[in-house]
Amino acid sequence: MLKPYSSLSLSLHIKYVPMPSFHSTKNTMAKFFMNYFSFFFFLYRLVFKPSKNPKAFHRTASNIHANEGKLYHKYPSFAHRANLSKDQTLLLFNVEDALLKSPSLFPYFMLVAFEAGGLLRAFVLILSYPLLRLVGEDMGLKIMVFVCFFGVKTKSFRVGSAVLPKFFLEDVAVETLEVLKKGGKKVGFSNVPRVMIESFLRDYLDIDFVVGREVKVFRGYFLGVMEDKKQSNAALETIIGSQGLGICDVIGISGFKGSLQYHLSSHCKEIYLVRKADKRSWQRIRRDEYLKPLIFHDGRLAFMPTPLATLAMFMWLPFGITLSIIRAISGILLPYRLSIPILAYTGFQLSLSPNPSLQSSNTRKTRGRLYVCNHKTLLDPLYLSFSLQKDLTAVTYSLSRVSELLAPIKTVRLARDRDQDSKMMEKMLNKGDLVVCPEGTTCREPYLLRFSPLFAEMSDDIVPVAMDSHVSMFYGTTAGGLKCLDPLFFIMNPRPSYNVRVLDGVYGLSSFLGGGERSRFEVANHVQSEIGKALGFGCTRLTRRDKYLILAGNEGIVNKC
Repeated sequence: MLKPYSSLSLSLHIKYVPMPSFHSTKNTMAKFFMNYFSFFFFLYRLVFKPSKNPKAFHRTASNIHANEGKLYHKYPSFAHRANLSKDQTLLLFNVEDALLKSPSLFPYFMLVAFEAGGLLRAFVLILSYPLLRLVGEDMGLKIMVFVCFFGVKTKSFRVGSAVLPKFFLEDVAVETLEVLKKGGKKVGFSNVPRVMIESFLRDYLDIDFVVGREVKVFRGYFLGVMEDKKQSNAALETIIGSQGLGICDVIGISGFKGSLQYHLSSHCKEIYLVRKADKRSWQRIRRDEYLKPLIFHDGRLAFMPTPLATLAMFMWLPFGITLSIIRAISGILLPYRLSIPILAYTGFQLSLSPNPSLQSSNTRKTRGRLYVCNHKTLLDPLYLSFSLQKDLTAVTYSLSRVSELLAPIKTVRLARDRDQDSKMMEKMLNKGDLVVCPEGTTCREPYLLRFSPLFAEMSDDIVPVAMDSHVSMFYGTTAGGLKCLDPLFFIMNPRPSYNVRVLDGVYGLSSFLGGGERSRFEVANHVQSEIGKALGFGCTRLTRRDKYLILAGNEGIVNKC
């Protein structure tokens, strides 16, 4: 018989647990979120406050004046100083804070990544840009150096001497340049790698000493890691100690971030501080204000690669490659009456200024006409042929095999032997019109190189042609890269343009009494000066050899591709 529950020996002990109420749950969640957000804002203040509010870590101008007396001054007051002795003054300046107007170093590292490392390395750098904005300035600099330099050969690195000077010069402030002219010996120091700034400062601004951080090297390759700041500071200390003897005034110019370093405050008699507001009012120098003219520079990018501009370039690349293929097929396969409208429809601008006197005198002749033009890109003879709508034969000094095969007009390679080349040109002129670029190489800037006088001996019917081209994204010339890609990069631009101006004809060597070497050069110099006047370009005596020695370190060897 079953016993009732009350009589069982096993008893159940039930503990009552009250259910949480709505108000207690709300209080618990509120405490959790308060603790979470408190920790979050603590991290935010720890990470972001140094970059957002530099006053917490750097003394302001008022504090500096209050604590240091008359040692520190605001930068604008330096411009009014006229009592500087060039023999008794040592001027120290920070490159990024006191010389360049741009507040960001990212575009210069993008140039290094693209030109020295290629498209993939540049893509990695633009992808890392959000991270660069989150971390501090020093850590961001280390990341950019690693991405741009890791694995790059030291012997082949010429971006610092061939590419960066152009962009640095375009960013120099007029106010700082005037200050540098007042000082005696000048020392430029920077936190960026020395290989990026040394050539620019020494060759174009006549800076006596350059101090920058060294990038570590292993077996001929950059490791992407910079030496410690102490080594560059020690080098600056050594320069100040050796050059400061017998000099009355040692003056420093820097920003607030680097103005209180020991090597400045312990040696400089005065330190002038540059504020961000000062830099915003600065003006960039014009080309005619350069201390030395910029004639040669290399690299593919024709724009300052800011983050937004670089992003636009990567977005354009798929369209640009497709558009370049359409333009190339149109120019190579189609006749002039079809290819010219198609090129214009795709955004290519081609303008021609013909010479009516030459057209009226275009009578039947047994020999062809010799067109002599300055050299902007490898496409000069092609667009002259498009403009005149006639077949021409182009004489080339150095052209890749791929470009020769794809050229829609006939090309003849010269051997750089005077007797052999003159016979070849004589033969071509007997067959038809000939076009030659006596500079022997391209020049991007508004200057003309020395004209080789060989063409003056070939014909008495010489027609000078002034050529000029403009691009917005990629240069269609290179000295250290693959020349077979030059036409592709040029037609990859969104709206490339070519201006062709046919000038009055000139007589050849036979028109000069006596002939000889002097007359030969007189004809070449006369043609050069006429083209220079038409374009507003300066005439120089520089040659192809000078260009390649400066940009590529060789005498003009063409990369085969």
